[in-house]
Amino acid sequence: MIHFTNNYQDCSTDSGFQFEFYCDTCGTGCMSQFKHSKMGAAGTIFKAASNFFGGLGGAQGATDDARELMRGKERDEALREAVEEAKKIFKLCGRCGKWVCEQACWNEKRNLCETCAPDLDEELAAAQNTAKMEQIWRKARQTDLIDGEIDVRQADGKPKEAPLKCTSCGAAVNGKFCGECGAAAPAAKKHCTSCGTEASATAKFCGTCGQKL
Repeated sequence: MIHFTNNYQDCSTDSGFQFEFYCDTCGTGCMSQFKHSKMGAAGTIFKAASNFFGGLGGAQGATDDARELMRGKERDEALREAVEEAKKIFKLCGRCGKWVCEQACWNEKRNLCETCAPDLDEELAAAQNTAKMEQIWRKARQTDLIDGEIDVRQADGKPKEAPLKCTSCGAAVNGKFCGECGAAAPAAKKHCTSCGTEASATAKFCGTCGQKL
């Protein structure tokens, strides 16, 4: 009995045998070395001789049956050798029983597949990236995208303030007075430090979560 994963494909031809094995987790394939078939070569020679002599009657059919029987045994032996090749590349997880590729799906430190024992360094990197993406989406929802931009480099997590506009002429105001018409600058709006909700300049508490501003 050949003990190995059944997740493989027979890529054999009349001239020889070859098998491709796949990782039970990610599907990565590994092709075994091609092994030439002795019966395939002998059958080709016999068939050529038979055609040359105009056929040998029932001998051809009997020979084909015998050749197929021998080829079946030859295939089993080729598969057995291919399995031994694959065992050098794939690892058997003692917890779930899956054969997985050593390069991507095997945790060498835990001697288990990464489904049963995930690589903590990889999980940490993935979690950090997910958290960053969530922060970017949250910041985008809190930012005035008409007049402002998202600054992903901002470390405190607060949305970037949109520039103030003069209530008289609509120009951008960077000081206490408008540089275009001289009108007093409007009071800057506030943002809740707890939930990020925008509030008026005179508000003392957040209207969404009640946090003191």
